[in-house]
Amino acid sequence: MKKEEFNPQQWEAIQSIEGPILVLAGAGSGKTKVVTSRIVNLIDQGVPPSQILAVTFTNKAAGEMRERVHKLTHQPVLVSTFHSFGSRVLRECIDCIGYSRHFHIYDEEDVEKILKICIAELNIDKIDLKQARSLISHYKNSLVHPEDVNSFDLPRKIADSFPKLYSLYLYHLKTSNALDFDDLLYLPVKIWREHPHILDHYQSIWNFILIDEYQDTNYAQYEIIQLLTQKHKNIFAVGDPDQSIYSWRGADVENILNFEKDFKGAKVIRLEQNYRSTMSILNAANALISYNRSRYEKDLWSDLGEGNKINLFSANDDRTEAAYIASQVESYRDQHISLNNMVVFYRTNAQSRSFEDHLLSLGIPYVIIGGVSFYQRREIKDILAFLKISILPTDYVSFSRTINLPKRGLGDATLEKIRLNANQEGLTLLAYCEAVLKGLPLKTALRLNAQQKEGLTQYLHILHTLHHMRQKESLEQLIKLAIQLSGYLDFLKEDQESFDDRKENLSELIAKAKEWQESTPSPTLEGFLEELTLKSSLDEASGEQEHLNLMTIHNGKGLEFTVTFIAGLEENLFPHINTLDREDAIEEERRLCYVGMTRAKKHLHLSYCSKRALWGNIRFQKPSRFLMEIPKKYLEEVSPYKSSFPPPFEREHPRVMANPYVKKSLPDSNCVFAPGDRIYHQEFGIGQIQEAYQGSLGLTYKVFFDKDQSLKTLAAKFAPLNKI
Repeated sequence: MKKEEFNPQQWEAIQSIEGPILVLAGAGSGKTKVVTSRIVNLIDQGVPPSQILAVTFTNKAAGEMRERVHKLTHQPVLVSTFHSFGSRVLRECIDCIGYSRHFHIYDEEDVEKILKICIAELNIDKIDLKQARSLISHYKNSLVHPEDVNSFDLPRKIADSFPKLYSLYLYHLKTSNALDFDDLLYLPVKIWREHPHILDHYQSIWNFILIDEYQDTNYAQYEIIQLLTQKHKNIFAVGDPDQSIYSWRGADVENILNFEKDFKGAKVIRLEQNYRSTMSILNAANALISYNRSRYEKDLWSDLGEGNKINLFSANDDRTEAAYIASQVESYRDQHISLNNMVVFYRTNAQSRSFEDHLLSLGIPYVIIGGVSFYQRREIKDILAFLKISILPTDYVSFSRTINLPKRGLGDATLEKIRLNANQEGLTLLAYCEAVLKGLPLKTALRLNAQQKEGLTQYLHILHTLHHMRQKESLEQLIKLAIQLSGYLDFLKEDQESFDDRKENLSELIAKAKEWQESTPSPTLEGFLEELTLKSSLDEASGEQEHLNLMTIHNGKGLEFTVTFIAGLEENLFPHINTLDREDAIEEERRLCYVGMTRAKKHLHLSYCSKRALWGNIRFQKPSRFLMEIPKKYLEEVSPYKSSFPPPFEREHPRVMANPYVKKSLPDSNCVFAPGDRIYHQEFGIGQIQEAYQGSLGLTYKVFFDKDQSLKTLAAKFAPLNKI
């Protein structure tokens, strides 16, 4: 490494060896280069590669970092996501809490199946499935066990039943020897806290720990870092509070803001030179984010020149907005800018429809990033489930998914009996089925007709064959064998319209298995299944044919584009209606806008509408307060007509107004709820009071509900609402 290849701040970070170090890496400041170069420097200084651990948040980022380090050092360094790291730890020591090391990792669909079983067993009719899943995830990432759940923090109607559900859910996962994604963080901490000698072992392995995107850590990740660095304090944390945008999945910006309190004497290094964007874009972004209070002060700058002003388009409606953006995309294509280098950002997934309509009509290829993952498609999950149950005969989710592919006359009631009886007998699912077919003496009775017996015999033969052959055959051949033995292609032919596409997807899975086996040092079926489970749709998006990128801004983190469009900059949409009553939530929305703006390299377009179809109705919109926080000198209006309302920078800034966006008309003294209160409704789920007033039916609330993103009007005397 040559000093002249880095700016002074980058070089200082790279050369800092021991002790706690916080690198405040602004957008586009070359943080990945700094992290990888510091790893190289540690090795050059004599640190064994086996003592270095680097952790980040996406498979893509981990892969790029790992590849760079290996290219420069030819040494193996553990570069991993948090979840992959947690899985690695658990594969080595999970047996100390009663699991087998050959556990499966359930995806969201699998988890919901287990939760449905738990809800049915407890006969709970007051809890929504998605609400239960969200609460369990929240408590696991907060490292709260079922017995420690505070009922006062729960909606009144589920206060008694939820801890029982949470506990039963953990029991079912354990009896299936399965984990959910949250367990990959939750269980390592549990083990380390309960078994200090195991923690001591891991503390002694990694003496130098690097954490990328530190601002995105949740409490469980924070605790993993605290425990690992307890002795040596050699932590190198890289992040940016201004890009903390994931509080909805548990990320806590306070983790990075409190770094100097957590690690006394920490060195703080600011990377402020941006290598991505022009100064017009950076000046506008700096001005916007300066309105936030929860941040470290810094100002991004660039030597890439002033560049073009930011285009601001005011549309009459969302169709006009989409037509404008589509026309600009075609214009940039005429300038020989690839579609791959362009992105349309929006705040909510529902906004994509109007863009898709226009792009389809113009024949512009596009991809929605963050849509249905390849590995979440039905045919892929079906074949992988055959492989999973052949490894782990306690896996009820995979068992119930595959037993009737094709149909074998074993309905839901029979499957439930098999599950309950197997538990009572102390047998695995497959061992119990074998005992029934052989007529062995059992405490439980299960009567099967001839068709069911024949079907179950065929099914067990498939699994026994796969189990036996997995030690002899390649992954590629195992997948082919699973497809062949199960007769899965015949099953797919029942739907001729989708048959070709699904068959092609299976061929792609076979190709993926071959590629993975050839590129992995010690390939195993378990390792392959784990990698696919941890894959994200964002990781898959790269390498496809040329296309325009459509995505929510949350999915754009870490990416960059020559041309960037941010659509829907309107109050109640961006910032979102759910955030208007809390300053910390508004600050996160502002950070989200800042992240979107700083993805742009040369051309940035912002747009808003005067009316838009939202939540099933046409709504008149106001420009976002964020537009007023960008100085006028960095903006250029490009609207072809006069807007129906004044440009945003001519209006009064909402921060100095009472709050024009949440109606504050006070209800009478009988009102239980006030605007801004979070409530729970048995049918509609969790929501937020937007307005309270006296209507024709007495006290009336307007409530925005999270589950279906809808605004509903409810009469108080008929609405069963509970405050959260």
